[in-house]
Amino acid sequence: MPPQYVPLPLHADGGSPGDHPSTPRSPTLPPFSPTWPRHRRWRRRAVWALRPRLLLTLLAYVAPLVAVLVFSGWLMYEPHIEIAFYSRAWIQSDIEPVAPLAGCFAAARVSPAYNVSEAVYGPKRTDVQAGLPLRLGMDCYDFAGTIYAEARGRTVLPPEARTQFHTYWRSDLAAFGERQEWMLKSFFATQDLGRTRLVLWSNGDLSGNAILQKWRRRFPDAFVIRTVNYHELARGTVLADSEMLRVKDKKAWIDGDLVRLLVLWAYGGVWVDMDSLLTRDLAPLLEHEFVTQWDCYDKLYVPFNGALMRFHKHSPYLCEAFHIMVTSPPPRQGTTDWGATLYLKLWRRLVAASIPPFKVLPFCFTDGHSCRLDNRLPDPFTSDPTDGRWTMGLTREEDGGLDRVLNKVFSVHLHNQWEKAFPPNGWVDRLLLRRYDKKLFSFERTTRDEVE
Repeated sequence: MPPQYVPLPLHADGGSPGDHPSTPRSPTLPPFSPTWPRHRRWRRRAVWALRPRLLLTLLAYVAPLVAVLVFSGWLMYEPHIEIAFYSRAWIQSDIEPVAPLAGCFAAARVSPAYNVSEAVYGPKRTDVQAGLPLRLGMDCYDFAGTIYAEARGRTVLPPEARTQFHTYWRSDLAAFGERQEWMLKSFFATQDLGRTRLVLWSNGDLSGNAILQKWRRRFPDAFVIRTVNYHELARGTVLADSEMLRVKDKKAWIDGDLVRLLVLWAYGGVWVDMDSLLTRDLAPLLEHEFVTQWDCYDKLYVPFNGALMRFHKHSPYLCEAFHIMVTSPPPRQGTTDWGATLYLKLWRRLVAASIPPFKVLPFCFTDGHSCRLDNRLPDPFTSDPTDGRWTMGLTREEDGGLDRVLNKVFSVHLHNQWEKAFPPNGWVDRLLLRRYDKKLFSFERTTRDEVE
């Protein structure tokens, strides 16, 4: 017989179904409770609260560690960091292409006033290019010291036969004053006045300036003032009657770059920027045609500077430069398109045509401040430190390290900082300006004694 199942009672014995509330015969879920979402939100708030504390803890350990690593790296290594941004379009259009020369070095086109055999291929007594960047220590200044001064003769040349030194002042930008006069004094105090003459060019008439009148009376054969006539200076060049002769800008960069090329073409000689102080006789350099190095860093696209230039009259180098100017886009305002960029284009075309290029003077010859912090010339407009130190243990006193360096280089370039004054008793005042005055006073007294 199969087993029989007896249902168990749902209630305790003696009770009745009516005494207890009815319950469902199937199980049911408990009602919804928001307990777990509240718990999750609490955990999220706790994590966010811990994050700032965690970040502060990490910074407390990481920041000192990074500082120690950087400082240790600085002690063990010498960082070299320079960042510059150049337009790729400008590089591709103006720098990279190397166009052919215009043929100015062809025998049939060279001016009778220019001797190619002597100027380009002739032997030279001095070497003005070291073959190295000259960034280390005093290397550049020591190299400048290898170029010895020439013994001065007593021969006095006629004014037009002398080496012409040219400079330029825009009379519409500022009046010619005592600050500009220091460049004139530096010329008269350092150059051979029997064999050189300073020509001050301007876009206006400066003949009535009292300062300039004084120097014209004192050195009538060694100083002259002229007004720029672009069309006359450009005669015989591809720039003659060109609209480019009218180009100028508010900084006098474009017209200044144009004037220096034109006056050197027409007269030959040396160009010196007005914001320069000459420190020694330039005669040993003048057997070369040259520009100068921009600074000691050898900037890839701006390696040259025209603050000090030397070219012979009707030099084929200048003829080629004029050709580049008329076949290139007009210069942009406030740029060195007719300066550093032009010289770079010319240099690359010359070597591409197997023609010896013009020389490039090392940076410190004319602009010793444009280099590293440990070997640059001191800021001309900052007072000397109380201990009188310069760098590498050298001093700024008379006959000290800085003084010896200034006797080796040829110029100090001030970079148009006309609004700044030279600090009283600073190194420029003591080692340059006072010596100019002393030399000129001595020269005046000697001349007076000879007359008497």
